[in-house]
Formats: sequence, structure tokens, C-alpha cells
Amino acid sequence: MNKIYFFISILFLMNSCSNNTIYSKFKSIENSKWNKDSIISFNIDIKDTLSNNSIFINLRNNKDYEFNNIFLIVGIDYPNNTKIIDTLEYKMTDDRGVFLGTGFTDVKENKLEFKENINFSIAGVYKFNVQQAMRKNGIEEGVEYLNGIIDVGIQIERITDTN
Repeated sequence: MNKIYFFISILFLMNSCSNNTIYSKFKSIENSKWNKDSIISFNIDIKDTLSNNSIFINLRNNKDYEFNNIFLIVGIDYPNNTKIIDTLEYKMTDDRGVFLGTGFTDVKENKLEFKENINFSIAGVYKFNVQQAMRKNGIEEGVEYLNGIIDVGIQIERITDTN
């Protein structure tokens, strides 16, 4: 009986921590080999034009990931045809080479901050595009297949006033 209460408590805590999440979705990378030309896209219908939000890129990787960082090209296509594109770098390991992120198995999940305190001033469908842009040192051509990335996701959280 105590185990049931424990699991119910854990579920309650997990739910209460995520009540500001307005969107969260992952897409799987086929065979955990992310092609340099493959763009992972998310179409998100935004209705709230008043709230401020944080946007995160979520990555799941396994032990086959061979780099200590990752470069991503992330774009947003707005409903009014405005586009923004950013090239981002994130750490994937600590200084000893141990993978960052959460998880108890060989799979680690990283929640990488993309935009903070952003307001979607136009209601409509926003398209988020994520593409890997990894290169090996001294080689101009990008890594054709990036091994070890299992899933790519987008998460949007509403910022609430804590005062």
C-alpha cells in the first residue's frame, strides 16, 4: 500500500512541476543517425498572445554520441512569414566527458534553453525547425550522419509571475 502512495505522490509532483508547459513533443531520429540535411519540424498553433514564454530544445542521446558539444541551426517561421534563424552551441558532456542531462540508463535527456521571455505577439501556427550542424575539427564538410541522437523535441513553457 505504501508503494501506491509513493507512486501517486511522484505523479502528483511531476504534474505540478509541468503545469506551465504549453507544448512538449519529441520526434524520433531514424536509427539514431541524424543526417545533416534532415530538418526536424514542429508546427505549433499559438493562441495566447499575452503571456511570456521560454522555449527549449530537448535532445535525447545515447552512448553512441561522440562529441562533447552540439551545434544546432534552429529557426522559427512566424504566421506572418517572418523568419528567424539561430546557430546554437550546447555542451553535451562535463569536463571529464560524462554526459550531461537526466536519465538513469545510457539514454540522457537534455533540456537546452533556446529563447527566454519571448512573447508570441501574433496568433497562429509557428513552425520550429531544428537541424544538426556538427563538424569535426579541421574538416569544413559537416558530419553527414550524427550518431547517438535518439529524439529531438520542442518544449514551450509559460513564464508565471512568482511575486
